[in-house]
Amino acid sequence: MILGKVVGNIYSTINHPFYDSKRLLVVAHLTPEGTVTDNYLIAVDSVDAGVGDTVLVIDEGNSARQIVQHGNAPIRSIIIGIVDQVDNTGQSQ
Repeated sequence: MILGKVVGNIYSTINHPFYDSKRLLVVAHLTPEGTVTDNYLIAVDSVDAGVGDTVLVIDEGNSARQIVQHGNAPIRSIIIGIVDQVDNTGQSQ
């Protein structure tokens, strides 16, 4: 899984039919400390995330296809959660 921050939207007029009515978002990778890196990916939104949200992304095709329940979907990355808080102090509660 990847911790990321949504930094933009993708709009397309021509795409594979699978992507009809699906939102594509640009997600920048985050370090555990919350710093945005230069790495990014484009992911299908499954949780109604928006620009500025910290999210969890699965970046593995088979797992993403299982989430959308479509065995032949041309998908690799999918947002599966919006993160409320990250605690990286190493202390268990």
